[in-house]
Amino acid sequence: MSDQPSEASRPPEKPRGAGTPRPPEPSTAADAAGTPAASEPGPSETRTAGATSADTARPSPAQASDGRGQRAQAAQQAGQPGNPWQHGAGAPVARDDGMTARLRPPPPPLIRPAVLGSVLATALLSALFLGDGLGVNLLIVAVPAALAAFFAARAAGRRLRPWTATWAVGGLALLAVPALRDAGWPTFLAVVSAFALGSLALHGSRSWPGVLIGSLGLFDSVVPGIIWGVRGVRARAAGSRANWGATLRTTAVALVLLMVFGTLFASADAAFAELLGSLTPDASVGEGPWRTLLFALGLAGALAAAHAAAAPVRWDGLTVRPGKPRGRAEWALPLIVLNLLFAAFITLQLVVLFGGYDKVRDVTGLSHAEYARQGFWQLLWATLLTLLVIALALRWAPRGGSGDRTLVRSVLGPLCVLTLVVVASALRRMDLYVDEYGLTRLRISVAAMELWLGVVLILILAAGVFGARFLPRAVAVSAAAGVLAFGLLSPDGLIAEQNVQRFEDGRSTSIDIDYVKDLSADAVPALDRLPEPERSCALRIIQNDVLHDDTPWYATSWGEARAKEILEKHPVKGDGSDCYRVGREGTRDGYEPDDDGYDPY
Repeated sequence: MSDQPSEASRPPEKPRGAGTPRPPEPSTAADAAGTPAASEPGPSETRTAGATSADTARPSPAQASDGRGQRAQAAQQAGQPGNPWQHGAGAPVARDDGMTARLRPPPPPLIRPAVLGSVLATALLSALFLGDGLGVNLLIVAVPAALAAFFAARAAGRRLRPWTATWAVGGLALLAVPALRDAGWPTFLAVVSAFALGSLALHGSRSWPGVLIGSLGLFDSVVPGIIWGVRGVRARAAGSRANWGATLRTTAVALVLLMVFGTLFASADAAFAELLGSLTPDASVGEGPWRTLLFALGLAGALAAAHAAAAPVRWDGLTVRPGKPRGRAEWALPLIVLNLLFAAFITLQLVVLFGGYDKVRDVTGLSHAEYARQGFWQLLWATLLTLLVIALALRWAPRGGSGDRTLVRSVLGPLCVLTLVVVASALRRMDLYVDEYGLTRLRISVAAMELWLGVVLILILAAGVFGARFLPRAVAVSAAAGVLAFGLLSPDGLIAEQNVQRFEDGRSTSIDIDYVKDLSADAVPALDRLPEPERSCALRIIQNDVLHDDTPWYATSWGEARAKEILEKHPVKGDGSDCYRVGREGTRDGYEPDDDGYDPY
């Protein structure tokens, strides 16, 4: 018997050049349908290998699986888009099951011309519009950046999901706050929240680590996005130099035509010249370095958004192991004691509510304002600590079965309800203090914070009934909705309105001019109702800022434009000499004018 293998069993000879790896061929329609055609022998091979059995000729399930993995890798290398959230759809199966393999997606496809155009438009608009302040220009810049992310995601095979649309629409809605309000502090909160929602829209996170880290995950895509963009430009410029030349020539001709005919029309009609001047961004030569920096920031930000949309980091791969379950008595007894303490405190609050604060003053000697100021911050901290206690209790809760779940709900449910009563008590205390001494930025901010904590408690109660799968995203949505409502309600306008109303109703003998004069232009409609000289004293600084400011239209908010219209019709009077005595009679925020005590509100 010969030692040489037979023709039927001899492996095929390697062709020349087989020592070097060749790029795999694109998958066929049979491969896309999941048919293991590449791993099964053809009809002629089956007839030739008649000495082998059918079981030997048919590939095993492991071999078929390996063949499908090779075809998936071949499809990825061939440039076919795949779902970055699934390992089997156009993405190679990672052999390493480490942290990087769980988080990092497959590389995105080559950058498309539509993505490049949107990125360049974002960079150009950033350089032209973002150098003069914040207003509607943020929305103008965000639109092409969102389009770049959309085109990149579509090229990578990602589908638009309901939560992605929710984050994206919410982020764009938050950018309406700078366009409507002049106050800087709600604008800052809105811009930061819009960035967080945009990052969540690109990453699609749903767990607690995913939502928390995914809201900042866009920073992780800045450097990869720039590298991805440079490689894409090089690859496309090498193969289509003629198209790039035609594009540059077309752009140059269009700019020349606009400049020539725009100059002619502007010199022919003064109204058109004024309109053209107001619409054209003011970009002087001296601002060249600043505009160049804005161009670079817009370019890097748009590339990061597009790269994150095409290949998002799967932050949901970060998992937090649950704590060791505790025994029922060990876990429940401290929480039951805490519930009893909450119940005793709330019982006293109900006695105060029905007995009236006159009874409290007789017993404690505290006034309304002192009673409210004494307890609000403590109740706010109590709410925050209760949320921490609930999180830790859920981590170490017993998880033996339905009986343990019933125990957890029966203990934590009443704790949430009792904490909601504490939230209501804190808000009532703040209402008493505001009614006594007026509204300020700090008071309205902490009241809004306490109100949002109450919403979080309601969401936790709902999660105990319907399941906690939706809880991380629901909390993020409630926070973004709170920031949006806070900005749209105009905090400075509410502060001015409440203080002016107290002055008109006679609840206050004077208005705190030293405080209201530093409010933003959003407060002008309310302060305009004050009598003289209080009106002029309150509006003098705001008028100097509004009327002498040459901010262009795209960086001017609606609140500032409305204030400018009011002050142009009714400017302030006098030279301000009367303002030294206006608004300084009586008490201020519960303290005498010569008192050195500090009021934390």
